[in-house]
Amino acid sequence: MQVLSTRGKMNSIPATKAVLQGIAADGGLFVPESFPQIDLEEMKAYAAHEYDILAARVLQYFFDMDEAALAEITQQAYGTFDDSRVVPIKELTSVDYVMELTHGPTLAFKDMALQVLPRLIRKALDIHKQQENVLILTATSGDTGKAALEGFKDVPRTAIEVFYPADGVATMQKLQMVTQEGGNVAVCGVRGNFDDAQTGVKALFADNALKAFLKEAGYTFSSANSINFGRLIPQVAYYIYAYAKLAADGRIENGQEISFIVPTGNFGNILAGYYAKRMGLPVKKLVCASNGNNVLTDFFNKSVYDANRTFHKTMSPSMDILISSNLERLLFEVAGRDDVQVRAWMNAL
Repeated sequence: MQVLSTRGKMNSIPATKAVLQGIAADGGLFVPESFPQIDLEEMKAYAAHEYDILAARVLQYFFDMDEAALAEITQQAYGTFDDSRVVPIKELTSVDYVMELTHGPTLAFKDMALQVLPRLIRKALDIHKQQENVLILTATSGDTGKAALEGFKDVPRTAIEVFYPADGVATMQKLQMVTQEGGNVAVCGVRGNFDDAQTGVKALFADNALKAFLKEAGYTFSSANSINFGRLIPQVAYYIYAYAKLAADGRIENGQEISFIVPTGNFGNILAGYYAKRMGLPVKKLVCASNGNNVLTDFFNKSVYDANRTFHKTMSPSMDILISSNLERLLFEVAGRDDVQVRAWMNAL
């Protein structure tokens, strides 16, 4: 599959190359050239087997890679989980279910993608015969940092540095990050909140002098945040799996619409659900759940995105975000893929 930038859609590149770049050269985010359409009956059949089989099939829609190679990636990634089902689906009532996404090595739902991404990058380096190694820069409000550090730990031809708000992550998550083992990992506490860390990382990506310096040292930048297309797409799989599993178990009819309620900060998780819907998953509604930093709630209710507001530290630091990067991808779609309009909006913001 080819992907486009939300701020310059004329120049497309392979999705595997986008994984290596992380963010587009024009500062935009990569999106699919078109949305592949899933076969619900096929997905229902996959859901009767292991999660990794369905996940590999979903990845194959987006990445031009050998089927066996993708199966190896997902088998290795999800073999690290403490539950063989990978994504247990627990029944609350006859019509309410919970997807458990916390069975990965760091207990964060980010493991669902960040056990896959390092392996995707490793394969992409070989596919494109890229000589430079990859330096991953990532901002985190807690979950992503530890999951990324664990995922990239000692992965050949990669190095990772994570930036986190020094006083804005849970104590356990901070301890997880600063005690991370691995010869290619580093962490840095930032004076400020997550938005400050994320803005700083984006500035580094846009620094041409720094990129030239890195190239001399044999490295290129990429990201492990959900701005990276390779981090976003593995999350699409569990929406499709949850639906297909419920259908395979006879809890719903295949083709019946269901809704997903998703707590969100950077808008990546719920955007993956939107991508699944665009692929043909019968989604009735995606409910975006916020905390006190309710910039997204206000956006959907009032059609205005205003980050000039009080920042609240809450008991859910992963949602303590005022600038939700992945909203740009949604804006690109609802604006009719008008990259000029999206660029103007993001520059104004």
